[in-house]
Amino acid sequence: MSSTTAIHTTELTTTATTVGRYGRAALVAGLAAAATNAVVAGVAGAAGVSFELSGEKIPFYAFPQATLMATVAGFVLAWAFSRRARHPRHTFVVTAVALTAVSMVPPAIVDTDVATKLVLALTHLVAAVILIPAVSGRLSD
Repeated sequence: MSSTTAIHTTELTTTATTVGRYGRAALVAGLAAAATNAVVAGVAGAAGVSFELSGEKIPFYAFPQATLMATVAGFVLAWAFSRRARHPRHTFVVTAVALTAVSMVPPAIVDTDVATKLVLALTHLVAAVILIPAVSGRLSD
């Protein structure tokens, strides 16, 4: 095996190990966040929160589904930052926290009652609190 092949093989192995490390963390955290958000939505619905936006009811499955979509986005960000950022963990945390803050805008301005707005914002925070530490803890800095 030539030295070039050895270097590429080592780089691929290191990249696969790194992706596997935070990929597994994202998967487990994403499933936990999705399940937690399903519980939050279920409890809120049982407590009388309407989940109606402009006359249309948000389906229950949308809560875990949206959480899993955010997990995929977080995984892609972690992957990109692990390859390109000088400080992947710091860059991921700053970006993820900023995106979480931006995600608070739609629940705040949507045409619905206050209880629905609060629960929608809570589900965003629940996902962030579970996903960000789980993934960032696996990134180097």
